[in-house]
Amino acid sequence: MKNVYFISVPIIVGIILGIYVTSNLVSDSINDQSLLTNTQLMKNGSPEMGLVNAPISIVEFGDYQCTFCYKFHQNTLNQIKMEYIDTGKANYVFRDFPLNGPDSVLVAEASYCAGDQGKYWQYHNIVFKNWAGENTGWVNMDSIVEFATHVDLDISEFNTCITEHKYHQKVIDNENYATIIGINATPTFLIFDDKQFIKIIGAQQLETFHNALNQLG
Repeated sequence: MKNVYFISVPIIVGIILGIYVTSNLVSDSINDQSLLTNTQLMKNGSPEMGLVNAPISIVEFGDYQCTFCYKFHQNTLNQIKMEYIDTGKANYVFRDFPLNGPDSVLVAEASYCAGDQGKYWQYHNIVFKNWAGENTGWVNMDSIVEFATHVDLDISEFNTCITEHKYHQKVIDNENYATIIGINATPTFLIFDDKQFIKIIGAQQLETFHNALNQLG
């Protein structure tokens, strides 16, 4: 990608405040620019929400247990979907960055198992609807199967996928990719077109996303 810009929106851990920073996407030690193409940024995550050829793409690196990921999905995503995704202005992909450990990896695997039955987004949404904190034990084998029943999955097929850890490596690959390109917090959003991108960290106000999307649009 040419003319790539990194714009970090202010945060402090636990508080949506901070400083405005402009810098390179990756450190000088990362020389493989093929990692930063639109294709690389979009691949290996969720099914794309919205038009594949939308002029703007939004990639969220998130964790199902993350407090601010939950807040974004509860308070902001639906409005972005109505205004930008459903109207063909942008598309959206969720990529896993399971900072909260093995339980976050497990539920991320489960989302892709649901995707095998064409219900990735339904499962994704029911997980966030039942969010109950970070590392509080709400993500476990019983709960991920219960979520599967809520979205009418074939439980036998789902259980096989989970017990075989069919998507474990996919989740880890997403985490490793995020680390390589300098992601270090959840949620982190990369919003980009074919010329530049904007990086937003945290569950920012809707206005922040409006400004970023309108800047690119």
